[in-house]
Amino acid sequence: MHRGIYLVGHSVPPPLAVEQAALLACGDRAVLSHRSGANLWNLLPYPASAPVWITIPPGRTVERPGIRIRRTALEARDIRNRHGLRLTSPPRTILDLSPLLDEEDLESVVAEAAYRRLASEAELAAQLKGNEGRRGVAKLRRVLALPGGPQRTRSHGERAMLRLARTACILGYEANARIHGYEVDLLWRSAGVAVEIDGWDGHSSRIAFERDRLKAAKLSSHGITVIPITGRQLRDDPGGVIERLKRAIAQRELTLIE
Repeated sequence: MHRGIYLVGHSVPPPLAVEQAALLACGDRAVLSHRSGANLWNLLPYPASAPVWITIPPGRTVERPGIRIRRTALEARDIRNRHGLRLTSPPRTILDLSPLLDEEDLESVVAEAAYRRLASEAELAAQLKGNEGRRGVAKLRRVLALPGGPQRTRSHGERAMLRLARTACILGYEANARIHGYEVDLLWRSAGVAVEIDGWDGHSSRIAFERDRLKAAKLSSHGITVIPITGRQLRDDPGGVIERLKRAIAQRELTLIE
């Protein structure tokens, strides 16, 4: 697999064999990092055919085909063990990913790590303090400072709606939040308003149609105003989407005051 590293007894590498071979090829102090680290933490999909990302201490010279090697000093807090392999901690992995991802993808990774209790905001802030001047640090700082904080999204439609709400300064939302036994795409809990992004792929069957109508009916029975929004509306009429959302929130807040 690499010079002096052999795969025995398999015609195809089993899971994690490629990563293990890369670690062996790069020496005792090598750790999986960047996209490979994120893949092992289940924060970012990474094709098995793609190069393995490895971090080694500075001063060493290692070159191996099929391995992306980065050189930097890592603190003890930055190194973990998962599935028997050495890799960067989730907070350090996110810092290393920062220059490689756009802000929306980075927000998704940060929010997923927080949701799964892999990297807290305090841990990420500690990474920022110790790595001023690194590429990607300013981007990660912007993500952590987003209005409402980094939010988990699962589709392009949800990201577009989240971006639109932020641009219009309609804050106070939760993404993929649960209420009355259901999960909704965006929720203004105090106002009792939910937004559901209706994509054709996920709502084109009769079963999906019936399920979504039942969900909306049950939420409405609990006093939740559900606003269905399509991807076409987000693309072609963002102003209309925002106007409907603002009106719904204002009406609900007025009702709650009365």
